[in-house]
Amino acid sequence: MRLLLFIFLFGFLFVSCDHVKNPYPPEVNLELDTTLYPGLWSDYINEWPVFSENTNTNRNVLIEDFTGHKCVFCPAAADLAHALHEADPSRVYIASIHAGPDGIGDFQSVSPPDYPLDFTNPEGVEIGLYFGENDGGFPGNPRGTVNRFNNGTIFQSPTQWTSMVNDQLSSNNLKINIQSELNYYEETKGAFLHVELDPVDANVSENLGITVYLLEDSLVGDQKMSDNSHNSNYIHRDIHRGNLNASAFGRPVSSEDLIGDKYYINYSFIVPNQLDGQYNASNMHLLIYAFNTETWEIYQVIKQKIVP
Repeated sequence: MRLLLFIFLFGFLFVSCDHVKNPYPPEVNLELDTTLYPGLWSDYINEWPVFSENTNTNRNVLIEDFTGHKCVFCPAAADLAHALHEADPSRVYIASIHAGPDGIGDFQSVSPPDYPLDFTNPEGVEIGLYFGENDGGFPGNPRGTVNRFNNGTIFQSPTQWTSMVNDQLSSNNLKINIQSELNYYEETKGAFLHVELDPVDANVSENLGITVYLLEDSLVGDQKMSDNSHNSNYIHRDIHRGNLNASAFGRPVSSEDLIGDKYYINYSFIVPNQLDGQYNASNMHLLIYAFNTETWEIYQVIKQKIVP
């Protein structure tokens, strides 16, 4: 009897001392939509990720390209952004946000039959409106941010993007690491995103926020070109379709998200149709970024595909 009791106590102590990262079930009420899991939610324990140690040492770059499908100078800016991404595809990412300083202007408006698609979304419009009212450096399209680094203003002409991207890449001032895992279920069109934030610099824990952009990889659609011609076969890339939790500026990261010395944030969402109404989850991806909630500077960004 004493032997059995000893074995039980030893086993209990062993299990209790075992540290599991991002444990399931979550220690915080995360309000996940469990109906998106095609089965018993209790079985999701078998699919909840356990993150390995993040050995990344590189700080990545996010270019937010504020654009419009009727903006004649925007295609050149989009080409430049795409070229910067292709030059370093694992560290430079693009979000093409169809909004201006007034939210929606003529550049973003729908005017059939030549321009029938609405590329805007509520979160993108809200971002444009906010910075249009609060940042004097956003006069119109095309303009962009590079990690929202403040170089007199966080909004820059495309002529500044190349040098700013190179500066950000070379300085490589990594303050926070990010890892993510995603489980997608074609049956429900639902997905669960799990994010780990690892503060390399402990000071970033103050005023820390997280935002997740949902983007459509590419779509052939209408675009006004530099010579005012109408191109019906233009390839729109990295189209910002909205933010997870419908929050334009994400949310603060707090001690409630802290497990050990890292932060864990989890999301559930439905993968939408493409802008043309077709469904193709493999043509969608997420950009996850951590930022300073006071200065807006983006500390780190990573890409997560919906379908690997």
